[in-house]
Order: sequence, then structure tokens, then C-alpha cells
Amino acid sequence: MSSKAIDKLINEALAIEAEEAKDAGKLGFMARGLVQATLPHKKTPELIHQRKNGDYHLTISAMNPKVGLPYGSVPRLLLAWLATEAVTTKNRELILGDSMSHFMRQLGLVPTGGRWGSITRLKSQTTRLFSAAIQCSYVSRDQKTGATHEALKNILIADQASLWWTPKHPEQQSLFESSVRLSEGFYQEIIENPVPVDMRALNALKRSPLALDIYCWLTYRMSYLKKPTSVPWEALQAQFGSGYPMTGQGKRDFKKRFLAQLKKVQLVYPKSNASEGVSGLLLRKGRSHIPKA
Repeated sequence: MSSKAIDKLINEALAIEAEEAKDAGKLGFMARGLVQATLPHKKTPELIHQRKNGDYHLTISAMNPKVGLPYGSVPRLLLAWLATEAVTTKNRELILGDSMSHFMRQLGLVPTGGRWGSITRLKSQTTRLFSAAIQCSYVSRDQKTGATHEALKNILIADQASLWWTPKHPEQQSLFESSVRLSEGFYQEIIENPVPVDMRALNALKRSPLALDIYCWLTYRMSYLKKPTSVPWEALQAQFGSGYPMTGQGKRDFKKRFLAQLKKVQLVYPKSNASEGVSGLLLRKGRSHIPKA
């Protein structure tokens, strides 16, 4: 990480510490099920993505094989926007606006063209996200009898989406506003279990999907942590380690990457109270980044 990038992150962190998210108009939300386990970090040829957090299992499926799975930072920013709008408006029908560049500014993205530009990425990732389905399941085992119990929920992210965007002319206003209608299941998951986040922190960490995941998970975990807890590296890899094999080298690579991104998170969220332990990440009682009202 360059000194210029570090300076920028520190300046953003100082602004966050100077004013609470709600007072600054930057209070946002994420769906709890996508904080406990997360989307792919990188593009994958697979059509099914699975993550695990204890008894909780998350499966994300690409409903259209030609579209594929959402991945990277952009769908995470999209999910935060969707959740925030759903909680704020109490409505499944969400308006994305009448121009692509206007919506991108809401996500903290600067419109750039070309094959690898932000305009192309947003259009692709929006289609991927709105074409995805989620399965949340909990599998528990009775220690005495050995019997297992499984509870699961199948959720479409969107019932319908109308995107009237012109990627070649992102500033151009369309005749109709782009919109999305969240599925009833996804909408209920959001409004029943919203995880408060600071949108300024998401914007500061948007270059790294892993940093975004760590931030959202830590502020959620700190909201209910009562005593020091060590989370094993193997468990964290099963939860966050998209793309890292469960081998000795894969575990070492994941741990190194996780700790590097944790340092970035702690610049904008210094009261997270997480540190490297002997066999895992040591969490001590701290403060959620969004204090309870």
C-alpha cells in the first residue's frame, strides 16, 4: 500500500471519527446473511459459490449460466445501497435514477470508460447480482444423539429489474428511471436483520472486497461480543477465504492477506479491538462502529 493511499485512508478515518455516521447522513445497512458469509472476491467459472460460518451455510447460485456470479467490491457496494434504501424507504421498489453516472456517484464510484472501467464493471456486476439466488441454511447436530437438524431459506435477490442505462453516455438521462424490485424474501431478510454500517467506511475500503467483508463482519460482531473470543484461522478461511485452498500454503496465504486487510479496516475503525492470536483472530469487547441508539 503506497504512502499516498495510506495518507488518504487516514484522512478519511479522521473524518469518520470526527462525526458519527447518522449525524453525517452516512448511516447505511447490510443484510445480515451476507455479512456472516460473503460473495466471491474474484471472477470464477463456477456457477455456485459456498461459504460457511459455524452452523451457517451460504450458497449463491447464478440463475443464468451466461451471466455468472457477482464478485468483487462493486456488488458489495450495490448490496449496501439496496439494503440502505430498503430500510429507509420501507419499500421493495427501489429507484436507481435516470442516469448511470448519477447512480455511480451514489455508490462512491467515478465513471471511467473502457473494457476495465467502472462503467463496464457496474453494468456487468449489477446484472450478475440481480440474476443471483441465495440459499441460507443452518445445520446443527445434537451432541448426545448425533441427529442433525437443517433449516434453510431460498431467496431471489430481485423479482424484476429495469436498467435504462447508456454505458457509452453515462451522463445521458433516459426517458425512464432505472429500478429494481427486491424479492419479498430478500426484502424481509434486510429489514428484519439489518446490520448498520458507515457508508464512508465502505467508500474508503472499496478497493478491497476482503476489507469490506472484514469491516462489515467486525462491526456486527462487536455489537454483541461479551467476552474475549478467538476465532480459528480455519473458520475465518471458510467464511472469507474465497479462492484460497484448504492446504498448508493456502492457509498461510489467507492469513497473511487477512491481516494485511485488517490493518486497513482498523485505520477507519480503530475501536474494532481485533488482533492476531496464537491460533486465530482474537476479539476483545469493543465498540460497534455504529453505536446503538
